[in-house]
Amino acid sequence: MSREIAQKIAEKFNSRRTLDKLLGIEFVSIDAGAAVMKLKLTEDMVNVYGSAHGGTIFALADAVFAYACNSRNIVSVAAGCSIEYLAPAFPGDTLTASGKFQGGRGRQGIYDIMITNQDDKLIATFRGKSHATKENVLGDTPS
Repeated sequence: MSREIAQKIAEKFNSRRTLDKLLGIEFVSIDAGAAVMKLKLTEDMVNVYGSAHGGTIFALADAVFAYACNSRNIVSVAAGCSIEYLAPAFPGDTLTASGKFQGGRGRQGIYDIMITNQDDKLIATFRGKSHATKENVLGDTPS
């Protein structure tokens, strides 16, 4: 049942006009507490050195964080996050961000997102801390 709810939430989120769409971030999959998205880097997404701009990589990770932490039908927002850039990525690379719930207490949750390139090389790690509200994403009872 929770995978079905997560899928409905993804459909709702995918129908919205967001920065994700502007950047070309593609939704891949969602499950309770987890999500995967991809992004093909373009020449417009680089920094002054020609490698992927950190903000682009952060935006990809943050998108996955949003889907994963809302996947249980409880509106959740970022309370904090950090990113570690481990290797450069370049135009033409396809980045995959995979996020998963690690644990939490009360209304707080911790999610780790791993960003890899098409060769499965780790490009960056992102840790997000979520805060759950008392609202439901789908407007029904949380599960």
